[in-house]
Amino acid sequence: MKTFDLSLYLVTDRSLSLGRPLKYIVEEAVKGGVTMVQLREKTCSSKEFHELAVQLKQCLQPYGVPLIINDRLDIALACNADGLHIGQNDIPYVIARKLLGKDKIIGLSVENRQDVVEANQCDVDYIGISPVFSTPTKTDAAQALGLPGVREITEISKHPSVGIGGINESNAKEIIRAGADGISVVSAIMSAPDPKCAAFRLSEIINQTKQQP
Repeated sequence: MKTFDLSLYLVTDRSLSLGRPLKYIVEEAVKGGVTMVQLREKTCSSKEFHELAVQLKQCLQPYGVPLIINDRLDIALACNADGLHIGQNDIPYVIARKLLGKDKIIGLSVENRQDVVEANQCDVDYIGISPVFSTPTKTDAAQALGLPGVREITEISKHPSVGIGGINESNAKEIIRAGADGISVVSAIMSAPDPKCAAFRLSEIINQTKQQP
């Protein structure tokens, strides 16, 4: 049985860590309220990616927080990660599901209405609405969807959703109000002077917004 909480989803980026160890930031963020962690590595070797994945999986296990691997099915399999997140140009979902099995979490990025319609035909576990706002941390992203795009996508999607791209304390509330189940952040935690405190503040915003009628 897959259980996960999309409320506060951290996507890693070591270039934004201000020189601090990745494990330190991730663990502090989880203590502050992060509910899922995605390891994203675009430039390191496969060996280093795997070592980081194993390290984070061991770190997250006691907290019951899932480790999701970005793009790399081989790394997800090698470290027995809790799941995989894929984009529209990555390995096809049906292949990822076949190789990972039915018990792993698979997330799929959607960038427009047609992507959502197609995702509805798959048993993905969640969709990433990407990007909500323009963001320098993802240079290959499609045009920003904005809050109207989030509303449209959440209205037609049959899957849980998380907003991705340019999200921070100033706009987190609006993403939830627009229908997303959670927010995904990068620099708002990775570059925060106190990752635990940053995660706690974001978590409070999310929880309070969800409780409002």
